[in-house]
Amino acid sequence: MPAPRPCETHLDIVKLQHGLPHLAQALKRQRKVKVVALGSSSTAGADNILPFPPRLEMLWRSQKPSFGRMIDVINRGIGGQEAPEEFSRIESDVIAEAPVMVIWQVGTNAVYKNYNFDQVQATFQAGLDVLAGLPLDVVVMDSQYTQAIIGTPDVLKLANQFMPMIAEVAASRQVNLFRRFALMKQWVDAGIPLSELDDGAQEHLHTSDWATDCVTQALLGAINDAVTRELIT
Repeated sequence: MPAPRPCETHLDIVKLQHGLPHLAQALKRQRKVKVVALGSSSTAGADNILPFPPRLEMLWRSQKPSFGRMIDVINRGIGGQEAPEEFSRIESDVIAEAPVMVIWQVGTNAVYKNYNFDQVQATFQAGLDVLAGLPLDVVVMDSQYTQAIIGTPDVLKLANQFMPMIAEVAASRQVNLFRRFALMKQWVDAGIPLSELDDGAQEHLHTSDWATDCVTQALLGAINDAVTRELIT
């Protein structure tokens, strides 16, 4: 049986641009840490692949045994949604949970379902503006890099419109961006076949078990790096 493919997490690509002060202080004070993951099916889970929120919780708890049960990642992903629908859930699914951090995954269905660009941008901006007034940290996660998102000229054109917009809006709000799309593109550029990055379902949309796990490792690495920077400043 071949050895599992090593995971290259490329902190240089996924490094968070800003600190995570609310998360850092909660960890420092050994307070309950609650994180909400808001998004679509790559947050909720699909095709019997464990999605990133429970993986992040398990990996985080195993890494920090002194916090153990104090770290909860609440999965608020709903398949098929995009920023317009997710914006409408911020009050019920984020504010009501009172988390110290929210991970908002956007962009996948914007490309896959060809959403109206202006509507996605407007509701994404509005959502970040709502979150900016809350005592929590925000990490935006953009789309996965799979056949359904980049495999034809038309969808690749959309991806190359939506990903820069997400980055520009996040930067304008001084919000952290976890660059999942660029991370997975780097894997392909380095020689990993694109076919190995999806779960093999007919849509070729959702990430494989290996890719989901490696994305999760990269996400936790970026979070740890941002927390460390916050605590030493």
